[in-house]
Formats: sequence, C-alpha cells, structure tokens
Amino acid sequence: MKLTIRKIGILLIVLLISNTRIQAQKSIKLDGIYQGENLFIMNPFASSGVGFCIYEVTVNGQISTDNINSSAFELNLGVYHLQKGDRVAIEIKHKEGCTPKVLNADVLKPKSTYTVSSLKLDKTGTLSFTTQGEIGSLPFVIEQFKWKKWITVAQVQGKGTSGTNIYNVKVPLHSGINKVRIKQVDCTKKPRYSNEITFNNLAPEVTFKPGNNGQTTGQITFSRATEYEIYDFYGKRLAKGNAVSVNVSSYPKGTYFINYDCKSESFEKR
Repeated sequence: MKLTIRKIGILLIVLLISNTRIQAQKSIKLDGIYQGENLFIMNPFASSGVGFCIYEVTVNGQISTDNINSSAFELNLGVYHLQKGDRVAIEIKHKEGCTPKVLNADVLKPKSTYTVSSLKLDKTGTLSFTTQGEIGSLPFVIEQFKWKKWITVAQVQGKGTSGTNIYNVKVPLHSGINKVRIKQVDCTKKPRYSNEITFNNLAPEVTFKPGNNGQTTGQITFSRATEYEIYDFYGKRLAKGNAVSVNVSSYPKGTYFINYDCKSESFEKR
C-alpha cells in the first residue's frame, strides 16, 4: 500500500513538471528591424494571482537582464550592440492564462528613410534609380501622372540596406511628356515621394475609332496597343488593360469616357 501511494506521489510530481513545461511554451514572438527605440511592455499578474505573467524575455537569443518583475517595463534594446537596420528577434515567454501586451511594436517595423541619389527614365521605359539610407525592406511604388491623376504603374521591393542600392523597373510610356515619381509608405501611413522626373516620348500619339464622341455598336480600336480605362456616365470603371482593341458590345446604350495613351475622351454606345 505504501508503494502504491509513493507511485501516486511520483506520478503527481511528473504531471506537475510536465504542466510547468507546457506553460513555459507560451510566448509572444516579435521579428523586425532595430530603429534605435526601446519596447514598452505591459505585464499583468499571473492567472494564479502569484507573481507576474512574464518570466523571461530574450533578444536575438540572449536573455534580457531588464527588471521584468513589474506591471510595466522598458525593454532596453540598446545594450545588445545593435545598429539601426539590424534584424532583431524578441521572444516574450509568459505563463498560461495571462497575456502581456507590447505597447509600441511598430518601432520594429521598417521606416521609410531612403534618399534618391539618381533617377533616370529612358526611351525603353526603363526607370533606373539609386537609393541610400534604407533601413528595412519596404516596396517602392512607381507612379506616373496621366489622365489628370497619379496612378501606380509598377512596384519593386526595396533591398533595405543603408548602402547604395540600384533598381531598374519598367514603366509603360505614353506619347509626349511622361512624368514619373517614386513613393514609399511605412507603418505611419504617410507617403514619402522622390522628386519627379520627365521624359519626352517622341512616339506618335495613339488614336481610336470611332473617335472622340463617335458612335459604336461593338468595339473600340486603337491605332496601337495602349493602356486604357473605360468609365460609365456615373464614374464607375468598367474596364482597364493594355490592348489594341476593346469589346464594348455588352455595354448598355449611352455615353462612356475613355482614358488612353495620355488622353481622356468619350464615345457613344448605340
């Protein structure tokens, strides 16, 4: 009988250790870019009411020496000899039944810090640009001004390194003066723009049949392939693309507006 009780006691100890290990697996993981700022973390009490929720924090695998036994604490990232732009991986290990909260996790997200040192657009439609000072990889959005608005025509992922980075991306040229700029948006949601660049494309203007204010029953035909958009009378976009012709036979009768090449005109569907 004593042996049975002893076995039960050992079993309870094993279960207690196993449960502790399961609890130890609870964690919050953050991966990002060091921007020179620290993290602020809310640390509730454990669900048992004894002690705080967090029991260990690691930064790139190193255990933090900050005082985590408080309801809120600052995780000092500066002590890990990180340089701005370095990758950082943080793991916040906590007990079961409670959840810590990182108040400013956005400080680990890439920021738009680039400067453009050169920008060129050639007759093939290749936009070449060189940047410096990137901290973290963010997409560069290429915008072109046509049809009386800036529209997105291409995108390339930034390399995210602080040295010199070179990019080449294709832009669909239209006839006449092409105006292009680069845009980047980070976690602040505020776009940062490069200077604008212009290129005069000497290719002949695109025309279309049935022509401005003309009538058609079935098809729009361009003099050569072009980017286009078609809108109904209420401003709803019905079609967009790059083609030599567009089938509009299914459109109801009425007036439609068409953007193509660098022009904005209209046609009648009868």
